[in-house]
Amino acid sequence: MNAVARSKPRNKNTWMKTMHQWHWVSAAISLAGLILFSITGVTLNNTSLFEGNAETTQRQLALPNDIHANIQSWANTVTNGDASASKTQHTSHPVLPTNLENWFDQALGIRIAGRPAEVSADEVYVSLPEPGGDAWLAIDLATGELEYERIHRGAIAYLNDLHKGRHSGVAWRWFIDILAVACLVFAITGLVLLKIHGKNRPMTWPITSAGVVIPALLMLLLVH
Repeated sequence: MNAVARSKPRNKNTWMKTMHQWHWVSAAISLAGLILFSITGVTLNNTSLFEGNAETTQRQLALPNDIHANIQSWANTVTNGDASASKTQHTSHPVLPTNLENWFDQALGIRIAGRPAEVSADEVYVSLPEPGGDAWLAIDLATGELEYERIHRGAIAYLNDLHKGRHSGVAWRWFIDILAVACLVFAITGLVLLKIHGKNRPMTWPITSAGVVIPALLMLLLVH
């Protein structure tokens, strides 16, 4: 009996240490993300207070003869390979060849990163959306004229789009998922620690219950 009695406090201490460890590790992992998403929660909820001035960049240039010939040949291959392609509609969404993509990246200071192009008989168009802005480039296949435009709406818009995962790429979406799991672990282990220490802190459960009841009442009564 004495051995069993001694094992219970030891098991409880091990359990508490495990919960504390998971709690602080998940807090450390999610700290920066929680700060970012908390700040952008405020900016998204009060967009009129944080509107920035959009900056527009426009460029026009004539393609070198070799690049013009290459993209004409590639566009012809794409459109001729599509049995349903018409002369007036954008019907195909292939990816630019690597050599052409690299040339446009260097010439315009951009990163196309394998985004699909819309190809018609007379034009190649590439949409280049990004967090906090938008951009596109269009190439006239007949003349070799390239037109590029980028609209950047400022740092707040950039962070707001990161909050929403808008045009942020696969790596950022993975980060959001990992952050969500870390926050969930942080919340669950926090709840377990509240239960462990709650008996010595009378206000623990009233405050915790208020954190559940208040948003529930707001959703039921005031959200419409």
